[in-house]
Amino acid sequence: MMKKTVCLLLSCILTVLCLMGAAAAEGEITVPKIETDTFEVPDNEAMAFLRKMGVGWNLGNTFDAWNDAIPASDEMKIETIWCGAMTTEKMIAAVHDAGFTTMRLPVSWHNHVDADFNISQRWLDRVQEVLDWAYSRGMYVILNTHHDEGEKYFYPSSEHYETSERYITRIWEQLSERFKDYDEHLIFESMNEPRPKGIPGNAEWNYSSLNPACVDAADCINKLNQAFVNTVRASGGNNATRYLMVPGYAASPDGALRSNFVLPEDPANDNKIIVSVHAYTPYSFALQAGGSKQFSHTARRHTRDIDSFMNSLYKKYISAGIPVVIGEFGARDKDGNLQDRVNYAAYYAANATARNMPCCWWDNNAFTGNGENFGLLRRIRHTFKYPEIVEALMTNAQFGTKAQ
Repeated sequence: MMKKTVCLLLSCILTVLCLMGAAAAEGEITVPKIETDTFEVPDNEAMAFLRKMGVGWNLGNTFDAWNDAIPASDEMKIETIWCGAMTTEKMIAAVHDAGFTTMRLPVSWHNHVDADFNISQRWLDRVQEVLDWAYSRGMYVILNTHHDEGEKYFYPSSEHYETSERYITRIWEQLSERFKDYDEHLIFESMNEPRPKGIPGNAEWNYSSLNPACVDAADCINKLNQAFVNTVRASGGNNATRYLMVPGYAASPDGALRSNFVLPEDPANDNKIIVSVHAYTPYSFALQAGGSKQFSHTARRHTRDIDSFMNSLYKKYISAGIPVVIGEFGARDKDGNLQDRVNYAAYYAANATARNMPCCWWDNNAFTGNGENFGLLRRIRHTFKYPEIVEALMTNAQFGTKAQ
């Protein structure tokens, strides 16, 4: 009897161990539900607009790709040179069906303009085709100028300001005319991460009031944002009241929070200028190569940087009724740390939207190698490699209460 009991016990233990091993082998992922503080949000049209934008997704490394060695006759190849896949309507449908309600459409234009900055019709037609696939599904679409920094196009310095303003103005004259009949589901964004590229030290990405190039760039960014707003508003149609996004220095939260960042004047509208920020925060986990692979949504040391920048943006802008959109965020894959990335996505989405700030995951269709692997959607297959991250975003997105 004793032998039978021992054998039965050993059998049960082996069964449990096998089940545990199977679960570990399958890499079972838990999607946490995040509880946040309640943040009062002013009751105005801009705040209601942000709530409708919901959770966003970037069509990254696609129309924002560039290669100055490619001749104009081959310009349409640029769409695939970074991401390796032509965009299809089925891709956009998959994003929409997953619950994303905003698509950010980054576009670099400088490989597709002539000496007078007139945009190639082939390129503009293709951009519009993809934009329409999202717009026709009721998604909000953010259209911008992306990797166009350069002395021949726009570069935020007094030395190059005249050319920069001419470039920004001419590009937005054409885009405003092409899309002026689109409704508020289309949002224009002036520039992507404007900064003085290549300056010494880490000042390119981290503003320093002691660096004259940074100070000069911040002033030029303000003026370029104003030129953008003036150009769009003057074009008429729905552009007279369209929501417009503008970044500060490098599109960083710090750049938008500094006193030398000035929102463009827009006298005919109330709160139609959206502050645009990018925040791969905490940097060591989300973006830094060789940085931390771990993120716990219950560990203060992991979450405090997110809380800090979001609280600052909320206090300066959202609480005053001024809209903010986090146009880029995400966490790159680091040796299969999926649970940590799920924890991060859940915490980030919950806390951004609790403060009424929509956030857009940067998806560059990159999944392998040692680079910035932010990919979610396997574009050729129209399926998500990491549905757990998508679930974490969707189940944790929320919005603050109206101020009484």
